[in-house]
Amino acid sequence: MAEMEYLVGQEPHPVDDDLFKEPMKKRRRSDRDQRFRAFPSVEQSALKEYEKLESRTRRVLSNTYQKLIQSVFLDDSIPNGVKYLMLLTLIEKPPLDPIYIGLFGSTGAGKSSLINAIIQQAMFLPVSGESICTSCVVQVSSGCCEQYEAKIHLLSDQEWKEELKNLTKLLHRTEELGREEADEWDRDDAVEEAIWKLRTLYGDGAERKSYEALLRAKPKGKIPTSRIITLKAEEAGELSVKLDPYIRTKRRDWDGESAETHIWPLIKHVEVTLSKSELIPEGVVLVDIPGTGDFNSKRDEMWKKTIDKCSVIWVISDVERVSGGRAHEDLLNESLKACQRGFCRDVALVVTKADKLHLPEYLRERKVGKQAIQSQREAVLERNEMIKLQRNRILKEKLKRKLPTDSKALGASDLVYTVSAQEYWQQALLTEEETEIPKLREYIRKRLLDKKRRMVTKYVTEAFGLLLLTDSFNCPENPPNEHLHMSGLRRFVEEQVQLLEKAIDQCFAHIAQPLHEGVRNARTSYRRILGACLVRSRGNQGFHQTLKAVCLKNGIYASRTLPRIDLNEAITQPIYDQIDPVFGGIFRAERSTGSALMPHIDTFKHSLQEKMTEIGIRNGWKYDNYKKSFLIQEISAILGGLEGYVLRKKRRIYESLTTSVQNDLKPCYEEAAQITGKKACEKMKDVIRRGVDRQVAEGMFERAQERMQHQFQQLKNGITEKVKGSIATMLTLASPQGDGLYKELADVGSEYKEMEKLHRSLREVAENAGLRRGMQEFLLRVSPSKAGPPKAYI
Repeated sequence: MAEMEYLVGQEPHPVDDDLFKEPMKKRRRSDRDQRFRAFPSVEQSALKEYEKLESRTRRVLSNTYQKLIQSVFLDDSIPNGVKYLMLLTLIEKPPLDPIYIGLFGSTGAGKSSLINAIIQQAMFLPVSGESICTSCVVQVSSGCCEQYEAKIHLLSDQEWKEELKNLTKLLHRTEELGREEADEWDRDDAVEEAIWKLRTLYGDGAERKSYEALLRAKPKGKIPTSRIITLKAEEAGELSVKLDPYIRTKRRDWDGESAETHIWPLIKHVEVTLSKSELIPEGVVLVDIPGTGDFNSKRDEMWKKTIDKCSVIWVISDVERVSGGRAHEDLLNESLKACQRGFCRDVALVVTKADKLHLPEYLRERKVGKQAIQSQREAVLERNEMIKLQRNRILKEKLKRKLPTDSKALGASDLVYTVSAQEYWQQALLTEEETEIPKLREYIRKRLLDKKRRMVTKYVTEAFGLLLLTDSFNCPENPPNEHLHMSGLRRFVEEQVQLLEKAIDQCFAHIAQPLHEGVRNARTSYRRILGACLVRSRGNQGFHQTLKAVCLKNGIYASRTLPRIDLNEAITQPIYDQIDPVFGGIFRAERSTGSALMPHIDTFKHSLQEKMTEIGIRNGWKYDNYKKSFLIQEISAILGGLEGYVLRKKRRIYESLTTSVQNDLKPCYEEAAQITGKKACEKMKDVIRRGVDRQVAEGMFERAQERMQHQFQQLKNGITEKVKGSIATMLTLASPQGDGLYKELADVGSEYKEMEKLHRSLREVAENAGLRRGMQEFLLRVSPSKAGPPKAYI
C-alpha cells in the first residue's frame, strides 16, 4: 500500500522511561498552567481538561506501540493492511495548527500599535511615523520559553539575484531621453524605490553600476550564510531594541543608519516569539501584514500566502481614513478575496485611533435635536457608535455581494471594532473596556478554545475507533456469513461513490452560468479597465519605469508607497464579480443545503453509517459490535479529512483565471519590458493594449473559463479517488484476517478500556464547560456595573 510505505518512514511516539515520574508530572502541570494564564478561570478549566484528554490519549497510543512493535512489524506473515492500521495508532499526531490573525492595513494605520496593546508591550514593535514604518511581514506569537526570541529570515542568494537583475533593468537607460522624459524618469516611484534599495545595501552610487558589478560588490551589512538572524533577550524591551533596526524602514533621506538597517532589502519576513504571556495564549499568531505586496517575487508570493493562511483578517484603518479612499477599499477587497481562495472565515474592520476627535468641528456637523454633548468623551463614544453602525452596514452589503447569503460571516455580531491603543495606555479619556482592546483579546481566546475542543474531540474519537479494532484482533471468532456481509457493503459503497460523483457534478455545475456571463462582461469591459490602469491623472510623470516594473513582473507591481497594480486581476475582475457569490457558496464552511460541496460529502457519510448500522443489527454484528463502531467512526475521520484537502485546492481553482490570463499575456509583457528610449512609456502602453486585444480575439477569457472548469473537474476526481482508496483500506481492515493472525497480536485490552473512558469523558468535558459558562454569564449579569471614565473633558 502507498499509505503503508509513507507511514513506515514516520516517527513513532517517543517513549521516555522517566515520563511519568512524579517530579516530571508536577513540572509539566506547572508548564500547562502557565500556558493558560491568558484565559479566565472558566476557560482555563475547559482547556486543562482537553489538554489532559489529549495527553492521556497520546500515552495510551504510546503504550499500544510498545506492546505491538515486536508482534506486528517483525512478522512477515501479518498482512500489510494490519500493519497500516497499527501505524495509524502509532504516528505522533501533529500539534494544533496555530490560528493566524492577520492585521492588514496601510502604513500608519496603527497595526503595530494595536499589536503592542494586545500583547501589553507599549513600544515593542516600531510605530510608524514620518521617518519609519514596518517594512515586512512580522509574525508575533507566544511561546512556552522564558526568553524572548526573534528570527529574521532573509531572501536566499538566488532570490536576491533575481530581484537585483530586475532592479538594474529598471535603472538602465540605453538611449538618450528628452529633458521632459528624463524628469519623468527621475521622479518615477519605481525608480526611486530601486535606487533606495541599492544604495541601502551597496552604498551611494550603486544605482549606476551594472548587474555584474553589483554581484561582485560587497554589501554594507553582514549577511549570515544560513540567511537567518536569531536574536534573543531576557526582557521584551531588550529584544525590541535589538529587533528595531531590522523591521524599520528609514525615510529615504534619513542619515545615521545602523549597520542592521543596511540589510532590510534582503529581509523576507520576521518571526517573533514572546515569553509566556498572560494575555496572548500559545497557539495564536498575530501577523502584521503590509498593505501591499513587494517587487520581489518571493516576498510578494509570501505576502499573498500569509493573507491566505489567516483564518481571521482584521482590516486596519484609522478613524480619519475609514470613510473613503482607494487604499481602504483595496485592503477590504483583498481581504474578501482571501475568504474565497484561502482559509479565512472571519473578516472584521478595526478602526484605530478612535480617541481622535476635534470637538468644535464635530459639534458643528452634529445633527440638531440630539441630546446635548457634555464632554469630549461623550462625543468620542457617540461618534464611535455611529461609525460602527455605518461601517457595519456598508461592510455587510459588500460581504453580501461576495459571499453566500447564509454565510456565517454575515451573521457575525461584531463586524466593526473601534479601538484606541493610546487610550489603552493612558486612560485619560476612555476606560480600558471602551478602548475595545480587551474585546479583541476575548475574541482571540474564544477562537482558540473552540479550535482546541474540535481538535481533541476528533483525536480522541479516532484513537478510540482504532483501539476498538486493534483489540478485536485478539478475538478469533467471526460472525457467520461475515464475508457476505462485507461483500454487500463494498457493493453499497461503490453505488454511493457513483451517487457522490453525480452530486459533485451538480454542485460544480452552478458555476457554469455565472462564469459564462463573467466572460461575456470581461470581453466588453476589458479595454475600459485596462485604460484606467494605464492612464494616470498627471500623465506619464512618475509612471515611466513603474510601467516597466509591471511588465518585468508579468503584469504585477507592488511597492511600499503605491497602490498595488495587477493588470491580470483587473481585466478578469468582471468574471470574479459574477462568480464570487456562487464560488463562496460551493466552498462555504457552514453545513447548509443547496449548492455547497460539503453537505454532499456529509450525505455520503451518513448513508454509509446508516447502512453499516442496518447491516450490523440485521446480520449479527451485535456479537461483533467493535466492527460497526470502528467503521462508523473511521468514515467520519476519512471524510472529515477531505475538508482540509478541499480548502487547499480551492486557492488554485480561484486563481486559475488570473493565472491563465497572465500566462497568455506573458509574451506581450516581455516585449513591452524591452522598450527603452524616447516615448518608451507610450510605446509600452501600445504594446500591452495590442497584445491584450490580440489575446482576447483569440479566446483568452474563454481559455481561462475552460481552465477553471478543468480545475473543478480535477478536484472532483481527487475527492472520489481519496474516498475510494481510504474506504477500501478501511473495509480490508475490518474483514476477517484468519485464525493465524489473531494469536500473534499482544493483548491491548487495558488500553482499549482506558480509551473507552477517555471517549466518554469528551461529553462530560463539554457539559462541564457549558455549565461553567452559564454560571459565569449569570454572575456577570448580577454583578454591579463598572465605574465610569476616570476623567471628562469639555
